[in-house]
Amino acid sequence: MNKRDAIKKIAACAVVVGVAGLLGACSETKPNFNAIDLTGADYARDFQLTDHTGQPRSLKDFKGKMVVVFFGYTQCPDVCPTSMAELAEVKASLGADAGKLQGVFITVDPERDTPEVLKAYMGNFDPSFIALRPTPEQLVAVAKDFKIYYKKVDGKTPTSYSMDHSAGSYVYDTQGRLRLYARYGSGAQALSSDLKQLLKQSS
Repeated sequence: MNKRDAIKKIAACAVVVGVAGLLGACSETKPNFNAIDLTGADYARDFQLTDHTGQPRSLKDFKGKMVVVFFGYTQCPDVCPTSMAELAEVKASLGADAGKLQGVFITVDPERDTPEVLKAYMGNFDPSFIALRPTPEQLVAVAKDFKIYYKKVDGKTPTSYSMDHSAGSYVYDTQGRLRLYARYGSGAQALSSDLKQLLKQSS
């Protein structure tokens, strides 16, 4: 290769690198979430259930807010109270944006989780959180749609049973779109960081 050809090749490479750099600068950087990114998933898109005050609820009721949905039951010994306490901690960590987070608890034990019980349970964590109480038939449908596992485990008496269930949380952005699945045990700090990223995207 002579000197002239070498210069042409270097110049051509510089143009390619420059164009690539411009394209990179124009393209939006994909956020690095701690939770599993479910953006574009074709399930868990909505629910139509009654809350602990008797009011029908769906995701569109919370447009403008990020929504974190957790399935559990009030007599759960550890996973459920830990998850709800962490969610309350996350809300507090958002500071001025705390009002942009809505916690939603869907019971997998509607037999024992009456509206009164659910109201008191939400009050233990954050009065703004709402609890949804599906009928047994609705529970089957919503659990299937959200890919949630639950199973009744008999206890020593008919009313002392426990419930095995999935322990993660679904996260929706301010437009009501499913975005993330946060595994149980990830901690409040990880979820708080993810929610702050979602808020930046929506601003």
